[in-house]
Amino acid sequence: MKAVRFHEYGAPDVLRYEDTETPVPGAGQVRVRVAATTFNPVDDGIRGGYLQGPFPVALPHTPGIEVAGTVDALGDGVDGLAVGDAVVGFLPMVADGAAAEYVVAPAEVLVAAPSSVPLADAAALPMVGLTAWQALIDDAKLTAGQRLLVNGAGGAVGRFAVQLATQAGASVVATGSARTHDRLTSLGADEVVDHTASDVVTAVAGPVDVLLNLAAVGADRLAELTGLVADGGVVVNTVPQNPAAGDEARDVRAVNVFVRSDAGQLAHLVELVDAGQLRIDVDRHVSLAELPAVHAEADAGTLRGRVVVLAPSE
Repeated sequence: MKAVRFHEYGAPDVLRYEDTETPVPGAGQVRVRVAATTFNPVDDGIRGGYLQGPFPVALPHTPGIEVAGTVDALGDGVDGLAVGDAVVGFLPMVADGAAAEYVVAPAEVLVAAPSSVPLADAAALPMVGLTAWQALIDDAKLTAGQRLLVNGAGGAVGRFAVQLATQAGASVVATGSARTHDRLTSLGADEVVDHTASDVVTAVAGPVDVLLNLAAVGADRLAELTGLVADGGVVVNTVPQNPAAGDEARDVRAVNVFVRSDAGQLAHLVELVDAGQLRIDVDRHVSLAELPAVHAEADAGTLRGRVVVLAPSE
């Protein structure tokens, strides 16, 4: 089969589009014929070797931690799935990923794919959708009537967060650039602050109950944003480079999120998609052979939008 792999850590040019053996599912595993995977910033960090501590992958390694595809083969002991089922999943971070024609996944991380969107586009749901859900529902415990500030709302997680918060009945203030204004408004944001044209701290009028930080803004800036949170509120942060500290004197708690696979939550997100209550935004499709170029864009800081990577068709 074809796959994109790296045999050593380094710049994007270590990625190779090459032939490798088709994996065989073991007990409790499923082989998926990949329709698509995605690019996520963590893929760049793993390939570059910056994340060897938390994610010690074996080389050569195939990236791609989100997958949409069709069940191709079942390992021993797998129930509830059948060959031909369309599925999506958030794959284990250190196992070989879905930047390939086939991938082996634990059966328990896979759920039925949404039927209302193209299967390839469904690859853009699992990890980022779960990050948004766990940050807002599990950690912030967001409720109707609360005011939420999403810092970095223009990215993939932010777009889902705006929609989920709106569904929960919260009032949403979103930060983004001018090019994301209309999209964020269409997703449900009540206010959009252009962080490139104004200072968010002074532009956001009044306190917020929850701050969801999705941007690498640095510790000092995150502390300033925390000042916008009302006494007794919460800061939820998804950026490991600048962990949130909260404000103990004002009873503002801080939660630093590390997303986990949860099939029950993912199945619920799929239900929201099929009910028309959650939109999957895809900015661009590229072929699997083009994935190294996407990594190069990310390294150069020029990558924009959500990229879905299409596996070769049979």
